[in-house]
Amino acid sequence: MEPTDEVTDEALMADAAAGDRKAFGTLTRRHLRRSIALAQRVVGNAADAEEIAQDAFLQIWANAGRWRGDGTRFTTWLYRIVVNRAIDYKRRRSFSPLDAADEIADPGWSAETVIDGIRIGAAVDAAIAALPDRQRAALSLCYHEEMSCAEASEIMQVSVSAMESLLVRARRVVRARLHPLIRQKDGARS
Repeated sequence: MEPTDEVTDEALMADAAAGDRKAFGTLTRRHLRRSIALAQRVVGNAADAEEIAQDAFLQIWANAGRWRGDGTRFTTWLYRIVVNRAIDYKRRRSFSPLDAADEIADPGWSAETVIDGIRIGAAVDAAIAALPDRQRAALSLCYHEEMSCAEASEIMQVSVSAMESLLVRARRVVRARLHPLIRQKDGARS
């Protein structure tokens, strides 16, 4: 069978489980970019995220015969593997933060606006990066991947109420870490 865009992920995975390399290649092309992005949001490093995503796809290929196709979406299985790999990878290694890349400022923006945006963006990134791994993964799945709590809870193998709790705690911590910056900014306007 020639894999096309009309074929579902689940059908492609069933073909891959039977040894069809083309079907697996199609799955990889469809989902590699988003898998890398998800891993990067968990570990905070693009090079490590690529390694994690590649490792996840290798694991899927090696265990393709275990695919049951019992109603579980392929992306749920994939994202569960990526999140677990990223959390495990982060626990095994200590990462040095990457220097922020220089950004080209829009000529229509004032220097103050650009500096504030960079400072606030860096503060948000730092607040999220300081979260425990599971809270950071929950935020990534629900906000960046735009999944529902139910979908994200299935990937992380927790109840929906536990996922909601992870999100509440994560938002509370990020808000508390950003509060001094917001107060400082509001004080500067007065």
